[in-house]
Amino acid sequence: MVFAAPGDALSRAEGVLDTDPPPLHASVAHQVIGIWQRDWGDMRLALDHLRRARDLAARAESAEREADVLGTLGVALVHAGRTRQGLAAFERGVERGTGHTRARVLYRRAYSLWVLGHHREALEDLRRTIPVLRQADDVIWTARALTLRATVHLALGAVDRAEADFTAAEALWDTTGQEHDKADAVESRGLAAFRSGDVPAALRLLDEAQERYAKLGTPTFMLDIRRCEVLMAAGLAPEALALADAATGVLDGIGGQSTRKAELLLAAARAARLAGDPATAIARAAVAERLFAGQRRTWWETHARLVLIEARVATGRASGRLVADAAGLAERLAAFQAPAAPEAWLLAGRIALELDWSTDAERYLRRAAHSRRSGPPLARMTGWAAQALWARATGSRRGVLEACRRGLDVLDDHRTTLGASELRARATAQGAELAALAQQVSLEGGGPRQLLVWSERWRATALSTPPTRPPADPALLSGLTAFRVIAARAEAARMDGRPVPTLEREQRRLEREIRSRTLHIRGVTPAPWGGDRFGGDRFDAGLLLERLGDGRLVELAVLDGRVQVLLCGGGRVRRFAGGLLAEAEREAEHVQAGLRRLAHPGADSRLPVVEAAGRRLEELLLGDAAGQLGPGPLVVVPPARLHRVPWALLPALRDRVVSVSPSASGWLRARLTEPPPGGRHVLVRGPGLASCGAEVPEVAGRYGRPVVLEADDARVPRVLEELDGAALAHIAAHGTFRADSPMFSSLRMADGPLIVHDFERLARSPYRIILSSCDTARLASVGADELLGLVTALLPLGTAGVVASSAPVNDEAVVPLMLALHKGVSAGLPLAEALRDARAALPDDALHRATGWAFTAFGAA
Repeated sequence: MVFAAPGDALSRAEGVLDTDPPPLHASVAHQVIGIWQRDWGDMRLALDHLRRARDLAARAESAEREADVLGTLGVALVHAGRTRQGLAAFERGVERGTGHTRARVLYRRAYSLWVLGHHREALEDLRRTIPVLRQADDVIWTARALTLRATVHLALGAVDRAEADFTAAEALWDTTGQEHDKADAVESRGLAAFRSGDVPAALRLLDEAQERYAKLGTPTFMLDIRRCEVLMAAGLAPEALALADAATGVLDGIGGQSTRKAELLLAAARAARLAGDPATAIARAAVAERLFAGQRRTWWETHARLVLIEARVATGRASGRLVADAAGLAERLAAFQAPAAPEAWLLAGRIALELDWSTDAERYLRRAAHSRRSGPPLARMTGWAAQALWARATGSRRGVLEACRRGLDVLDDHRTTLGASELRARATAQGAELAALAQQVSLEGGGPRQLLVWSERWRATALSTPPTRPPADPALLSGLTAFRVIAARAEAARMDGRPVPTLEREQRRLEREIRSRTLHIRGVTPAPWGGDRFGGDRFDAGLLLERLGDGRLVELAVLDGRVQVLLCGGGRVRRFAGGLLAEAEREAEHVQAGLRRLAHPGADSRLPVVEAAGRRLEELLLGDAAGQLGPGPLVVVPPARLHRVPWALLPALRDRVVSVSPSASGWLRARLTEPPPGGRHVLVRGPGLASCGAEVPEVAGRYGRPVVLEADDARVPRVLEELDGAALAHIAAHGTFRADSPMFSSLRMADGPLIVHDFERLARSPYRIILSSCDTARLASVGADELLGLVTALLPLGTAGVVASSAPVNDEAVVPLMLALHKGVSAGLPLAEALRDARAALPDDALHRATGWAFTAFGAA
């Protein structure tokens, strides 16, 4: 009962003890309380109750009862870090018990051996246990033993064997009322899905297990550890670190299991390393290593040591001692048959390369490269990274590029399993090293065209296909509606000066729920608008040059922190040297600050400062290419970290037709995108604008009979219905960018925020869309070179052109810009050309010039 209804079992056991029971019954009651405290409470109390249960069993002269308690006590002692005492308790339990009871003790010892990392010994105990439990028709304990055996198989990388045992266990669990064990089975299924490379299924199953545990009111430390592992693989390392640290704090607060604390610290160390925080990684890994050593958990201690060395290398340390340590760890991990062994070989090879120990590096990298042929995607990526590094060390440029290509192909296949655009974008971080290595080799000896191809190979790949979404997911729709209601109420309360902590908590809860449901979605690899032959490594530089015609495209690649300018046009690709990326980023921030000031009247004195920053940006980002751009239209393809540059501010671009695209491939797709039939025009005016969206009534007169949504008509469901498949949409509404959660960036409608997740539900977003409010072009840089935000949500869904602002703007100054812009659009001009002409038509004062610079045309329509 303690695993079917833990709270009820605890109350019943305490009630038994209140009745002055005989020793046999008291032993059972103390054992139940000990189990509850062991798994969900204070280990000190658990050990106290279990020792009393053991003594009472001896007084009752029941060898079978004593053996059963010793099995439970052994688990508790191991979890408390008293490994030697725990194993001794198991030995005594095996001696005292017979038949069915002994099988249960062996199961518990197998579980503890798994906790300790002694996987082969655990399988041997399970081999002896399962037939006896089956013969006794003990359904619950047979299901537990099968679940445990599956989990051990997973630790050894035997996913198929694990799946078979999980399937058999689930069939048994369906016949029982063991709710905690059922939740554990779902959790284990999530781990199996993760080990097989299915991240969305893993997240879905772990969330389901969390819901089951919540109904039982039990803590979930093991689940937290597994969730951390999946979050790290999904590119969400900061979230994994926060989760691990929070769970450690809870565990410390209740005096919980020492073994779980060590595992949580290891998870936190790995997450900190992946999040680029080596100091935190070192601190967490060092404590975990000490705890594992004290618990005699060599398998775990070795893994903690691996993270510790990786973090130290990340701080710039490299020494012969670290090479030897990493190689020794790799040998031990290989002996354990641990899936992390290739990672350790790769680490040893990296350090050896840095020290120019070529012979050692070759040996280690070759061992790591064995993983490139089989296993889950990230393990194969490790193998291809090792292969690429060795080819680089031996001077084989072709070998480097082939290994990089094959490794990125593996990651491409992995990304197609991810339905959520956020996960696809973040997953690209796994390929950043391979992409950078291929670019570096191309820069050194491959020529500008090859560098362009490799720059495109891993640029904005998450935008090459639309996000996948289930058909009309009722739970997601309900969550989005509830979120909108709560967010609108919170906004109204803030405007009235009322406190909103309760509403904000509910809003955050709904955001987590919506995000979770979208992360569960599995990819189905739909073809992007215009076909997929321009995505990934199928990018055709020749086709790009052909489509450019008299125009030019500037792609900015970043290698070793310096901008490389690739100027495409006139039938060739040329390379120019730019400045340092860090300096350009600082200058872009200065420009943004200046534009914020200029959005308010009376800041004219800031104009020369902003213009000077624009000149410095031009030197850093274009270099000598600024004088080679020719007279035609220009497409700029910046790296993700420069997405906020107001390109029209650069002197060489100020009077030009300029559009921006996340990638050259994306620009080609936009060029090939056909407008939807019907040519519907939709104009939306949201609440609260200082200008009241004054341009909307005048713009409406240019388009015959457009759909105009304002006041109560400008509600999210109606707006989405009209936007779907429109030829042109103009939305005048307050924009809010969420740096902490870019998929919840929004436009304010009459009934609340219209968020990025809402736009992703469109079957096809408008062919052209003009967003006339602040910050609608602000994006978050994630993954290798990806962007998340409103604009990038629209581009994969059929939008070929967007006009949006990357800075706060003056609502009233926006009105004449929008009127001039629509004058050009209604006359048949592309968005970029119409925007250029609209800037020229504005009054020549600081406020209007800054307003014009803040807006950018994206895409090719």
